[in-house]
Amino acid sequence: MLTAFEVINLNLDSTLLVVLSACETAKGDVNHGEGVYGLQRALRVAGAQNMIMSLWKVDDVATQKLMVDFYTRWLKTSDMRASFRAAQKKLRKEYPNPYYWGAFILTR
Repeated sequence: MLTAFEVINLNLDSTLLVVLSACETAKGDVNHGEGVYGLQRALRVAGAQNMIMSLWKVDDVATQKLMVDFYTRWLKTSDMRASFRAAQKKLRKEYPNPYYWGAFILTR
């Protein structure tokens, strides 16, 4: 298991994108007066410029389809945000329920 403490100690200053496609990778613990601690904050502190993470438990097959489509589009266009959104829209046609395509967020 990857911990936030381990991530903070990484040097991700030149990292354009970190993708954590496992379940609930964007969730964190709220510490009153200090904000939310978790992998998202740790990645930001380590220097990651953009992150794709999930808010809830995800379906393996749908996640694989989303990620393959996203990377294929991004490699062709170099437009990360448009590629991510287009991949979500395509997956939504096959899986209308947001459970399958809505868990992932792209943060900057």
